[in-house]
Amino acid sequence: LRGGGEVGKDRCCPNSLFGMGNPLLDISAVVDKDFLEKYGLKPNDQILAEDKHKALFEEIVKKFKVEYHAGGATQNSIKIAQWMIQDPHKVCTFFGCIGEDKFGEILKQKADEAHVDAYYYEQTEEPTGTCAACITGDNRSLVANLAAANCYKKDKHLDLKENWKLVEKAKVYYIAGFFLTVSLESILKVAKHASENNKLFTLNLSAPFISQFFKDALMEVMPYVDVLFGNETEAATFSKEQGFQTEDIEEIAKKAEALPKVNKKRPRIVVFTQGKDGTIMTKGDKVETFPVLKIDQKDIVDTNGAGDAFVGGFLSELVQDKELEQCVKAGHYAANVIIRRAGCTFPEKPDFH
Repeated sequence: LRGGGEVGKDRCCPNSLFGMGNPLLDISAVVDKDFLEKYGLKPNDQILAEDKHKALFEEIVKKFKVEYHAGGATQNSIKIAQWMIQDPHKVCTFFGCIGEDKFGEILKQKADEAHVDAYYYEQTEEPTGTCAACITGDNRSLVANLAAANCYKKDKHLDLKENWKLVEKAKVYYIAGFFLTVSLESILKVAKHASENNKLFTLNLSAPFISQFFKDALMEVMPYVDVLFGNETEAATFSKEQGFQTEDIEEIAKKAEALPKVNKKRPRIVVFTQGKDGTIMTKGDKVETFPVLKIDQKDIVDTNGAGDAFVGGFLSELVQDKELEQCVKAGHYAANVIIRRAGCTFPEKPDFH
């Protein structure tokens, strides 16, 4: 996985990590069981809002104490990676679509504060997307109303010369599977660029519904994937949908690794997290398990963003050409920090070595 012979800090040039996804404003609140039942939500899940959820967004604001955080899976990971890197600023680029409205302004401001180079495609047809994070105990049920995020257009944004230049500057790319529901052609354009130039393209399985209902799109992108992320639930659904005929997570990882791949210069790496259980990673023909950092149950404030944080930590080391073991370690560190706080937020500086 090592890049060229760059040394020290210079390896992290501005715009060397590129992310594209659904920018959402998280509206998070601790809710009760009745609220989940009313809207037919599972305590731990991620779904796209349907008509029956429309009233949920108003009710959660009226009924509970809400906090607003800049969110969206890819944007979270990119922000965490930038936070872990610290200097220089704007190592991370982010593309996504927002509305010209108050929530869009908040997202721009938050990206700026996080020192992320965010280039949003702004349009007026749809408002900025939101995601209700309904928290009960240490579970979180996420309901995303994509709205503007769903309006990302390759020809209106990604293809523009000045924007594509930023894509070309990157050496590591990350897109959460959620974006497969928005713009498959944008993902493929980036993925093919990475593959043709022997750069690293990374993807997240993101949620069980992606492997189920967007299977064709997912499998169109899979041949370009150098690093595949997911958690144990997503891995199990992926295995079922692919007919792997196994529920053993190590076997699933091996089979995912062995799926067809365009760029033969790099073996595919598969990384599956399992909450408080060890993270597993394929390496050649073996699968290794890495224990997560211990945390006392009472120190867990909110697990929302833990998976995104893991990926962000991992990417922050990957973009600096560090060993894979070090990438996992950074992922565990970032997730451990995030679950002690509300939303996907972090202290001023990381304490990671």
